Amino acid sequence: MEAKKFFLDQHGCAKNQVDGEILVTRLLNKGFLQTFDAQEADLIIVNSCGFIQSAKEESLNSLLEARQEYPNAKIVLAGCLAERYAEQFKKDLPEADAIFGNGDLSLIDSTVDSLFAGQRPVVKALQKGVCCGNRNLLLNYKGSAYVKITEGCNNCCSFCAIPLIRGQLRSRKISEIVGEIKELLKRGVKEFNLIGQDLAAFGCGKDDFVFDTKESGGASCEKSKLLCLLQKIAELKGNFWVRLLYIHPDHFNTDILPLLQKDKRFLPYFDIPFQSGDDTIIRAMNRRGTFDSYAGLVEKIRSDLGECCIRTTFLTGFPGESDEQAGRTLDFMKKIQPDWSGCFAYSREEDTPAAKFKDQVPKKKAQAREKKLQALQEEITQERLSLRIGKIYPVLIEEIVQAGEDASEDEGLAIGRSWFQAPEVDGSFVVRYDADNADAVRAVVPGSIVNARALAVSGVDIDSELVL
Repeated sequence: MEAKKFFLDQHGCAKNQVDGEILVTRLLNKGFLQTFDAQEADLIIVNSCGFIQSAKEESLNSLLEARQEYPNAKIVLAGCLAERYAEQFKKDLPEADAIFGNGDLSLIDSTVDSLFAGQRPVVKALQKGVCCGNRNLLLNYKGSAYVKITEGCNNCCSFCAIPLIRGQLRSRKISEIVGEIKELLKRGVKEFNLIGQDLAAFGCGKDDFVFDTKESGGASCEKSKLLCLLQKIAELKGNFWVRLLYIHPDHFNTDILPLLQKDKRFLPYFDIPFQSGDDTIIRAMNRRGTFDSYAGLVEKIRSDLGECCIRTTFLTGFPGESDEQAGRTLDFMKKIQPDWSGCFAYSREEDTPAAKFKDQVPKKKAQAREKKLQALQEEITQERLSLRIGKIYPVLIEEIVQAGEDASEDEGLAIGRSWFQAPEVDGSFVVRYDADNADAVRAVVPGSIVNARALAVSGVDIDSELVL
């Protein structure tokens, strides 16, 4: 009997990408073959995002298009959208042959069996633990991987639907995380991006016990559990990078900074979603910080570490936000000078506290404020990137590309990232090298780390030359 083929239509954030990688691995282990052409697929999995309205619409449109274009395929709606609206879609989305939430990814095996047996499974499992496992295929470029250390969130920001989708905070055991990194190191991975809804809360869930035994530090550990994890990772040998993504500013673990000073494998890159610079709006978001405390955090990081990279997120048009309060966020951006930021107009998400707030800001006004922030960030990014010109940086090569028409025949061209550029969201390094130089050709391969001298800023990217 010929093996069935599946196609993964991936949506959403890095956390959802890890889920997608786990689904792929389980299906491969089950005997399916993966195809990258949906037309060949017997099974199409739409791994959806349900965070904001635009993401929901994108995921649903993908499913509806797949249903129309591939009428003979079995189509599964998976991911956050399926988890949040499973019962509703059971009735209102006949285009989906199965609804598969992300509460327990191991159930994909039985779900697929039921699906090909002629049933229409709807799976919304009790969320328990962190769904992780072997990942035979990484969806990143070679040499890079996301490593999920927590699932869910207890912060309950008033605008955010994540606790409704992903549930309460759960953390993986430190030994399990370190073990996964060890295995990925054997496969040539050199960059580990630690992810979760809030890394600062690692080990702080109601039922969390991240140590194997009390003797390993569980009962007496006075430092943050995140630091305990990083110290265990630091015991691993080899040349690799560790980047921390998504750290809530209200409980940022400053006790990790000395380790980052000491061990340069831990990148001084911080993704801290401040969301607003106005104290009243911050409180309405159910956050504890202020303009001054958040600015002080950035100042401390830069003071302690020197050269570092700050990425953040801002939300414009939160209910009740006045022009003056929006101006405070602009002032805050000017104050902290983030290297990168994502700016988004507020999305009114059902069942969140903010959805019930009065004084909802008109969408056009929220979008206009978003554009102002984006314009300011572009200026700041250009200024901060220009400070890097002339310096030599390590660059993780992602792909070799064709040289442009204006390039000489012997010029090679590669795309990569340095430590201040996270995958997918930040700019890149364009590395030029002598394609006739055997040493250069051997050095510049996907997944390798090379040195490159920054020559010029081009948009959000840096043009550079290889340094052997």
